[in-house]
Amino acid sequence: MTEARTTEPRASRPLLRASGLRKAFGAVQACDGVELEIASGELRAVIGPNGAGKTTLISLLAGELKPDAGQIVFDGADITALAAPARAQAGLARSYQITSLFPRFTALENALLAVQARVGHAFRFWRPAAGDPALIEPARAALARVGLDGRAEVPVAALAHGEQRQLEIALALATRPRLLLLDEPTAGMSREETQAMVALLSGLKREVTIVLIEHDMDAVFALADSITVLVYGRPIATDRPEAIRKDAEVRAAYLGEEEGSDDRPARQESP
Repeated sequence: MTEARTTEPRASRPLLRASGLRKAFGAVQACDGVELEIASGELRAVIGPNGAGKTTLISLLAGELKPDAGQIVFDGADITALAAPARAQAGLARSYQITSLFPRFTALENALLAVQARVGHAFRFWRPAAGDPALIEPARAALARVGLDGRAEVPVAALAHGEQRQLEIALALATRPRLLLLDEPTAGMSREETQAMVALLSGLKREVTIVLIEHDMDAVFALADSITVLVYGRPIATDRPEAIRKDAEVRAAYLGEEEGSDDRPARQESP
């Protein structure tokens, strides 16, 4: 497809703009007219109760779901109709709430596959890839960036859960993204692993624009430049962390629930 470009100067436009995004699963509106602007270099957290549409929003941005309505513009180009691989080539990468690694491959082999995908090589993995410096050097660099350089030869199945989540970040970084979409990177982690992930993301936010879905509010408030709160598929607030913490509507809809003051059952999120 021909990418439609805006005439807005690059310096003044957001890196990502979503306008009027809608996605329904039957009668459930998982995304209900979402408006979102992400500035280059920003770390935007997206929070909300279960069923708020957070993962659906990330999947729409990544191109894994097609919106029922709305538009997504990345760096001035309309990417609404682009599939996920084309968006990855354009500079979007994502991680998943559940790990999606090759457990029998080593950490380095997983990273090599990510580099191969970025450069468009065919997956002739077992012969030339592991000996190709053009592939192995960026793969090792991605592992080093997340602190796994000493675990390169370890099979994924033998890595600790926190190390597997770090490896997922490495695989995303190996594609050299301009925008990183992270879905619950601390899910299932111990306190120590969570602290390590927060430290990692704190360093990465100076290098790449990030949209972060996260339930751990300590991690969110430690990392986010700004926060968008979703409730039943609609943003109810976007602001700086301290303003979000003090917002009465947000506290009633979500933060109060997290602190135990709201005992209403959470709606399960649609796929």
